[in-house]
Amino acid sequence: MDATLHLLAAGAPGNPALPLQLLFGIAALSAAPFLLVSVTSFVRIVVVLSLVRSAIGAQTLPPATVVTALALLLTFLVMAPTLRTISRDAIAPYAAHRIGDGEFAQRAMDPLRAFMLRQTHRSDLVLFARAAHLRPAEAAGDPSYVLVPAFVVGELRSAFAIGFAVYLPFLVIDLVISAVLMGLGMVMLSPTVVSLPVKLLLFVMVDGWALLAGSLVSSYR
Repeated sequence: MDATLHLLAAGAPGNPALPLQLLFGIAALSAAPFLLVSVTSFVRIVVVLSLVRSAIGAQTLPPATVVTALALLLTFLVMAPTLRTISRDAIAPYAAHRIGDGEFAQRAMDPLRAFMLRQTHRSDLVLFARAAHLRPAEAAGDPSYVLVPAFVVGELRSAFAIGFAVYLPFLVIDLVISAVLMGLGMVMLSPTVVSLPVKLLLFVMVDGWALLAGSLVSSYR
């Protein structure tokens, strides 16, 4: 009740800035999924997890919802230091009305930029700076519209490299099972029927999900 009264009081004619702040808040919420995908570790993690599911051969297990949920949890784990910095330097002062909207946006973006720069190759930044027709002086600060696509491309490259390394053992199992079945003359039996239990057993024996999650988290510097 007190919160409602406070909101109504803030919306009085004496506070004309509230509608604009409310509009910016709604816009920020609508952009949250885009930011989650484009400026965090979500892309690399969800792509690797999806490739692992494909390599195992169980196309619908685990379900896509579970894969996405695990990717989100690992993303929050990787981004925890960055989020703590944003909370301390941007959200807390803004909630205490010590900084304005512009400084809040700058302080919130700086830790994200630092995180992205640590994961981004200079060659990707140069590529997108050229695509944006920026002069060297303009590209020196790595503007966000250059940094974000360079970061996403780098994340996709890293995800496919990790996925390739994870895919190889499962590919070897498929080839071995197929060769054994052909050698036994069991050409009518699908290799997938035999290889799937073997791959599941191997994945469980090496504690694959924990190993994969730990490797993904530790891949960020």
